[in-house]
Amino acid sequence: MASTGNIALLIDADNASPSGLDGALTVLAELGTVNIKRAYGNWSKPGLKGWAALMQRYAIEPQQQFDITKGKNATDMRITIDAMDLLYSGRLDGFGIMSSDGDFMPVVMRIRQNGLPVYGFGSSRAPEGFQQACTRFIDLQAMNEAQANDSSDGTPHQPEIDQAVVDLLAMAWKASKRDDRGFASLSEVGRRASSRSSFDVRNYGFTRLSDLVQSLPQFITERRESGYFVKRIR
Repeated sequence: MASTGNIALLIDADNASPSGLDGALTVLAELGTVNIKRAYGNWSKPGLKGWAALMQRYAIEPQQQFDITKGKNATDMRITIDAMDLLYSGRLDGFGIMSSDGDFMPVVMRIRQNGLPVYGFGSSRAPEGFQQACTRFIDLQAMNEAQANDSSDGTPHQPEIDQAVVDLLAMAWKASKRDDRGFASLSEVGRRASSRSSFDVRNYGFTRLSDLVQSLPQFITERRESGYFVKRIR
């Protein structure tokens, strides 16, 4: 069940693809209702035509930002100012920032210091610091590919799961309460992993943590009445 929080989505139209908007809004439903949707950019630029076509369909407020100095992007500063204004209004329960620009790392950290979640939406090329600063960072291209695989008749292709993810889950399992057979609740493992990283299973073509863990030879899972349990075996 989705939360009932009041959520703002701030879109850096210069550094985000409009093809990821549906996915971003779907994910943000975990936090609540996205009542504030703003897209920032210089709308006179031909490269933003794809975004301009979505303004009315999704009730997005276009925020015009002229290029004040050649070679400098004033959009980032405008988004930062608006994010702080919204934060200090005290009326929000969470944020989404749609961008692959690492310059937003400080503003994400500041929002989270006030206890609010921030979901980042971008590409795998987004700087690691920005990704890790977010409560969750969603690779929209990977999520779109996973959705396309689900709706196709072909063999699904899933991004490779790197060793860092395996190590993260292993540390979370080790820190979790385990029974006499070495199994830990997968929900607890997931909570501990989330507290240490912006890791999200959707970046690897899965919709549930249980499916991702079952794909890893380093772990085994058991389904019990109270949910899934996991054990590291190698």
